Amino acid sequence: MYVSYHQDEWHTWLPLAEFAYNNAEHSSTKQSPFFIIYRRNLTFDSTHISQDSAAGKLLTKLQSVQQVVKEELESAIRKFKYADRNRTYPPDFQPEDNIWLSSKNIKTTRPTKNLLERCLEPFEVLKKVGIHAYHLKLPLKWKAVHPVFHVSLPEPLKQSSIPNQNQVPPPPILVEEQEELEVAQVLDSELKRGKLWYLVDWKGFSEEPERTTWEPASSLTSSPDNVKYFYSFYPEKPGPNTSCV
Repeated sequence: MYVSYHQDEWHTWLPLAEFAYNNAEHSSTKQSPFFIIYRRNLTFDSTHISQDSAAGKLLTKLQSVQQVVKEELESAIRKFKYADRNRTYPPDFQPEDNIWLSSKNIKTTRPTKNLLERCLEPFEVLKKVGIHAYHLKLPLKWKAVHPVFHVSLPEPLKQSSIPNQNQVPPPPILVEEQEELEVAQVLDSELKRGKLWYLVDWKGFSEEPERTTWEPASSLTSSPDNVKYFYSFYPEKPGPNTSCV
């Protein structure tokens, strides 16, 4: 850039940058602003100025700066076109969709961030918030985590074309500074897209409207007695050995 080491005279070059901008072809009009107004592009005419004079040296420097600005504008246009051609858009999730959630912004009790699963267990989409975020249904043990996430964090829950070969959810992660909630009882079970889920009644939330939540079977590995007790009354309900039809 044509500025001094102390960068205290950059404002003196703004008129020249403006000149270069108005003299450059714009993608929307295929013409420069100067050409649209004056029907020609403007140039620095040095025909009648001696190159050895102070004016000639100044003109040479101005022409050099103008060329640099022109090249920078052209480079910016090329980068913009490349970015536009290679732009990718996030998936459009709908309410009740199950998605993976990136773990990169989630603080957990695991000692090493690099060894943490890249995506956390499936979460249900409740609604889209604006155009840049999703509101997810989080388990109660994540109650301190804000449930709205940027569109770059959820990922599609891909279904395998091979029967019974869908993605296996990673083990549940304990979020940092979260209490581990205790299961009061298992109320129901069902298969969702080939995965076993339990309707769980949590202790300590008797007055909460959402004290019962659907949790993947992997979240109840520490409550085998509750699961066993449930099946003692409802042996016909879907269980770990139930196959998809």
